[in-house]
Amino acid sequence: MQDFPIDPRLERDSVAIADLGLCQLRLSRDARWPWLLAIPQRANMTEIFELAPLDQTMLTFEVNEAAKALSTVTGADKINVAAIGNIVRQLHIHIVARFEGDANWPGPIWGHGTPEPRSDEDIEALARKITEAMARS
Repeated sequence: MQDFPIDPRLERDSVAIADLGLCQLRLSRDARWPWLLAIPQRANMTEIFELAPLDQTMLTFEVNEAAKALSTVTGADKINVAAIGNIVRQLHIHIVARFEGDANWPGPIWGHGTPEPRSDEDIEALARKITEAMARS
């Protein structure tokens, strides 16, 4: 992984699992949903439109690849992709696998309930499955 400053909240709440080129891909420590974060490794970016056009294209490609892998690995009913950033300003894209009947289905995941810690074993296993699925595509 490249040495790139990550907002302390993103670093605390997730684990780096891959360097995709433009983005660092991270897995959320919250076990309620299989949840990835794609963080473009560009300084002082808060909005997608601030990225150079080529970086915007790369971001779209990398997020789509991560979303496809997450869908394949989890069998999710729906993959949610969002760039919110109201609290954490550093540009980051959420990629969340959702299932009918999961915590707060069909509502948004933000601000719902209390995070449940994902075990180190689960982090390792899910990270391996996701990165392997991305390597195959």
